[in-house]
Amino acid sequence: MDQIMNKVGSYWFSQRANKEINSVGDDINSLSSSIEGGAKWLVNKLKGKMQKPLPELLKEYDLPIGLFPRDATNYEFNEETGKLIVYIPSICEVGYKDSSVVRFSTIVTGYLEKGKLVDIEGLKTKVMIWVKVTSIASEGSKLHFTAGMKKTRTRSAYEVLRDGLSIDKF
Repeated sequence: MDQIMNKVGSYWFSQRANKEINSVGDDINSLSSSIEGGAKWLVNKLKGKMQKPLPELLKEYDLPIGLFPRDATNYEFNEETGKLIVYIPSICEVGYKDSSVVRFSTIVTGYLEKGKLVDIEGLKTKVMIWVKVTSIASEGSKLHFTAGMKKTRTRSAYEVLRDGLSIDKF
């Protein structure tokens, strides 16, 4: 009986240890992404270029402030070219109050213009299946998502910052 209990205990312990080791690896990857974005923020601050919060930038370009998940705080924006790179700590999905769902990769890129985000990489929405979003345009109270076809949604659904739900793959 002692041998059986020892084997069961050893098995349970090794399984638990593997889970913990995998969890630590995931935490290190997430931390390195956060540090990378934070390091860029720090370098910009030291250079004297303090960026405004992402929701403020979106509002300035006539896009809803809740377009990205709440934890998407690190970004790079080139005012000359309009290139926007948003860093998100982990792949996630955000559900909006109009029942739409948007999936975000850890890096989302695009070109920001007044009322538009175009040439988007790293963003998907669910129509019937997950489809890559290539552009988002704001027009009054409407928000037009182009994902193979144009899908119009109410802008007000995207005016509130929401938390992303972490998922395994983009």
